[in-house]
Amino acid sequence: MSPAKSVDQLAINTIRFLAVDMVEAARSGHPGAPLGQAPLAYVLWTRLLRQDPAHPAWPDRDRFVLSCGHASALLYALLHLAGYPLPLDELKRFRQLGSKTPGHPEHGLTAGVETTTGPLGQGLANAVGMAIARAHLAARFNRPGHELFQHRIWVLASDGDLMEGVASEASSLAGHLGLGALKVFWDDNRISIDGSTDLAFTEDVAARYAAYGWRVLRVDDGNDLAALEQAAREAEAETTRPTLVAVRTHIGFGSPKKQDTKDAHGEPLGADEARATKANLGWPSEPPFQVPAEALAPFQAAAERGAALSATWQREIEAYRQAFPAEGEELARRLAGELPEGWDRDLPVFRPEDGGLATRAASGKVLNALAARLPELLGGSADLAGSNNTMISGEPAFSRASPEGRNFHFGVREHAMGSLMNGMALSGLLRPYGGTFLVFSDYMRPPIRLAALMELPVVFVFTHDSIFLGEDGPTHQPVSQLLSLRSIPHLVVLRPADAAETLEAWKVAIARRHGPTALVLTRQKLPTLAETVAGAPAGVRRGAYVLADPAEGAPRALLLATGSEVALALEAHRALAAQGIATRVVSMPSWELFNQQEPAYREAVLPSRIRARLALEAGSPLGWHQYVGLEGDVLGQQGFGASAPQADLARHFGYTVEEVERRVKALLG
Repeated sequence: MSPAKSVDQLAINTIRFLAVDMVEAARSGHPGAPLGQAPLAYVLWTRLLRQDPAHPAWPDRDRFVLSCGHASALLYALLHLAGYPLPLDELKRFRQLGSKTPGHPEHGLTAGVETTTGPLGQGLANAVGMAIARAHLAARFNRPGHELFQHRIWVLASDGDLMEGVASEASSLAGHLGLGALKVFWDDNRISIDGSTDLAFTEDVAARYAAYGWRVLRVDDGNDLAALEQAAREAEAETTRPTLVAVRTHIGFGSPKKQDTKDAHGEPLGADEARATKANLGWPSEPPFQVPAEALAPFQAAAERGAALSATWQREIEAYRQAFPAEGEELARRLAGELPEGWDRDLPVFRPEDGGLATRAASGKVLNALAARLPELLGGSADLAGSNNTMISGEPAFSRASPEGRNFHFGVREHAMGSLMNGMALSGLLRPYGGTFLVFSDYMRPPIRLAALMELPVVFVFTHDSIFLGEDGPTHQPVSQLLSLRSIPHLVVLRPADAAETLEAWKVAIARRHGPTALVLTRQKLPTLAETVAGAPAGVRRGAYVLADPAEGAPRALLLATGSEVALALEAHRALAAQGIATRVVSMPSWELFNQQEPAYREAVLPSRIRARLALEAGSPLGWHQYVGLEGDVLGQQGFGASAPQADLARHFGYTVEEVERRVKALLG
């Protein structure tokens, strides 16, 4: 064996057995994939990836996405060996409370982890979004002689990733868009948790990806470093279409008893089998967590190359700013994570006398005004642009021919749309949004949850927000979705009452830098209320505010409402006042924002002395008792909706002034 080959093998086994030792120390984890994937990962990390471990956030670094996040021990071994700030002690604390090495990789926790993975398919779909961001940024900022954005996106995906529907959705769109920066390596080990993938997965994956418009390559032996590098170089050279490299590997490679079995997937090898595997591959059994100095050399050389590239990029950006001052200033602002001065000027003015306006329509007007001042704002819908009002006027659609475009046609792919938005947001230089009907938020719940976990500033635009969308019926009428979204930590949900509140809701969404926002909007027209025009600028950002009080005296009852039901609450307030019953109306567009306010403000809006409280919302009543108390009441949906005109639905389900009056009187006794 030549010295070079011996160093290669030493480094590969170092990766393997760091992973095995992590899993053994934690007594949980997934050793099989790292044992099989180590040669491929070694080739990518030492010979192809352009990264600077000393500057993990270098904007033009190559991205490495471990879509099969259960193989996290592999990634932590690579990060440690490559020189990222992940000391060996953190590897020894794998899967322990407070460590930098959790069971699945978490973006923002561990330097070098580009996205949070583990839910299979999400990493691959995020990577498609990253490739979109790369293409868009290159089109917007690159100039002849000044190629600021040239990075590639390298993905390691498993059989399970390619079974998930979201991967199919995203891969289909990636092929359509010709995302040449995307390089996906499929770890074809043919084992899943239940056993052989033949149990459920016998399709011709290569043919499927070729049909998507991808270039497809094969490596028959996942331990053949020359073949792996040749395939990776061919993938690297491809610029007009994404590449899938099918790599035949063996899960649990080297394990005498567990190689190529399901037992290697998700449990420790065990002390005896770990020793046997080390002996089989010529590795000393003790001590654990060995890192031979010779094994570090290839990683150190790669880090030096990356540092030189990173330094060159920093010099290049200074030259770019001299040559293109306007573009350079814009890029510097985005890199700093700042909004442009005056971003919220010249926004639409909504007045009661202008007539009714659906909040989805108001949202479209606000979006276009914001887009004129926020070039990083871009997005579209899942084939519902006209219904969601998510198109930016005067902008082309993003395509392989016009990657500078800011309008996106995601197709009927809600799940992929959410995941792609997350990938785009991970650039740190774009503010993506995406629209669909609220009921279809169920299709994209995994990326919404991951956006919240990663605290990404994406905006989900959900229209057709209640049973009042009407004749399309209960298949399209959301009931449980608002409650479902409100249950996700770090997600701010806003259901504005009218155009004036919609304007302020968008301002809240744009001002947020950490965490996603969901805007929940109506299909039907709503009146623009004089009360919201006056109160929304200060009130919406606080989640709830007093919309109307009695003309004289103190209120005896509180009416809390969101969205289209706020106008109903005001009508009932006036009708009750005519009967001598004093009420306060509180518009409550965001539970999350209201719950963040100081206790004194919350008490001022919802005085504890007033026990008669009625909440109005055309959705699930669950959750409202935190505000109305056990003695209060909620006018909401106890079941599904029905197919009928809006006015008929309101009467049928009791969203009427008369029903509100009856319930308030019952509360007052």
